[in-house]
Amino acid sequence: MTHILAIDQGTTSSRAILFDASLRPVAQAQEEFSQHYPHPGWVEHDPADLWSTVAATARAAIEKAGGKPASIAAIGITNQRETTLIWDRRTGQPIHPAIVWQDRRTADTCATLKAAGHEPMITAKTGLLLDPYFSGTKVKWLLDHVEGARAKADRGDLAFGTVDTWLIWNLTGGKVHATDATNASRTLLYNIAKGAWDEDICRLLDIPLSLLPEVRDCAAPFGTTRPDLFGREIPILGVAGDQQAATVGQACFQPGMMKSTYGTGCFALLNTGKDMVPSKNRLLTTIAYQLQGKPTYALEGSIFIAGAVVQWLRDGLRIIREAKETQPLAQKAEEAQGVILVPAFTGLGAPYWRPDCRGAVYGLTRNSGPAEFARAALESVGYQTRDLLEAMRADWGTAADGVLRVDGGMTASDWTMQFLADILGAPVDRPKVTETTALGAAYLAAMQAQVIGGPEEFATSWALDRRFTPAMDEKTREAKYARWGKAVTATMSV
Repeated sequence: MTHILAIDQGTTSSRAILFDASLRPVAQAQEEFSQHYPHPGWVEHDPADLWSTVAATARAAIEKAGGKPASIAAIGITNQRETTLIWDRRTGQPIHPAIVWQDRRTADTCATLKAAGHEPMITAKTGLLLDPYFSGTKVKWLLDHVEGARAKADRGDLAFGTVDTWLIWNLTGGKVHATDATNASRTLLYNIAKGAWDEDICRLLDIPLSLLPEVRDCAAPFGTTRPDLFGREIPILGVAGDQQAATVGQACFQPGMMKSTYGTGCFALLNTGKDMVPSKNRLLTTIAYQLQGKPTYALEGSIFIAGAVVQWLRDGLRIIREAKETQPLAQKAEEAQGVILVPAFTGLGAPYWRPDCRGAVYGLTRNSGPAEFARAALESVGYQTRDLLEAMRADWGTAADGVLRVDGGMTASDWTMQFLADILGAPVDRPKVTETTALGAAYLAAMQAQVIGGPEEFATSWALDRRFTPAMDEKTREAKYARWGKAVTATMSV
């Protein structure tokens, strides 16, 4: 058994990557699925799409590698976090479409809870803020709005899960209802200091504890797959939410190390070790990973729109046909125009947490065109990242002056990464293996399967592709960032 299968279930697509014993990718498959927007601010997925695309891509990756499931030692799972599902324990059928992490339908519920003074208690226990982003208020909404759901939940007939739990349930034929500590830490229901579901918060949201999955380490047994899926039973030995998996894949095992992942959104994590660092700047305190029962904590900043802004250029404005066209188009822009795009299409994330905000563009002239929009879109990712690192600097000290390890689809753009280094005034390191989310899941499973050693051994395998060093003078950097700050302030005042 010389291979590890990593399942990477994301917001817009599912992927499966087969790694060899040295954690080098040898085969992969990917499949997109539909996004559903039933009302303004609502985002849903069909749970059947999540499962079918995972099963199909896993089989396809195995087939591309020669169709030998007997060589697979273990499966690791990583997933879009906070997306919420509830299903019937007896039939396995979901009671409603999955409510995606981007969904804002519970904004009023969060506002009511804030007004009642509950946020400080929730933040102290979970490290999170009262925001529709997290799973807890989504669960409450489902129980309140799906006919008969609350009665079934009270009887213990329903199961809640984030996407990892839904996949584990289906992979094991309904035998395992479990999650890992990183996904649990994003639900708004999990006490990250005690390592247990919090009864006070569940009571506040009227969520029965019987609904919730068992919480395990990131590297742990999560059951075995049904034999009919891949030709034999394969153990599931690693699970982590996508951003925590990327933190592991980037080998950010030492306190003070940072990574930022650029997918649909952007998520920066700073390892704070065994210390839960409460944020004074509206960052999140979360679990980076948990091994052998011991959690390692992190500060996290979440940006809702990163790669999605390129999708907007393609699908909304239709000024590009493919994402790769964005960089050459941006390079043609007149820099003097200084167009600023605040991509608050689904609200502003950290450190602002304004779900009511919507996107805005500033500095338009008669000469503004597709090139200026493309440049403003890419630059918005750098500006938002600096917002996060400024907050991390204030909470942790000098962290934001250190090296930032980056991964995700947008890191393929040299222009975007150079602007990121310029606006941060700090080095940006892109690894040779940029699929660090899947790599992290694969490593967790491989370590549990004893295919590879501990974190120290894995860290030595991390390899640099390119370091981007700041080339922008400080006066220009600070002037550009100040204009961004004014644009964000204006957006929040509308």
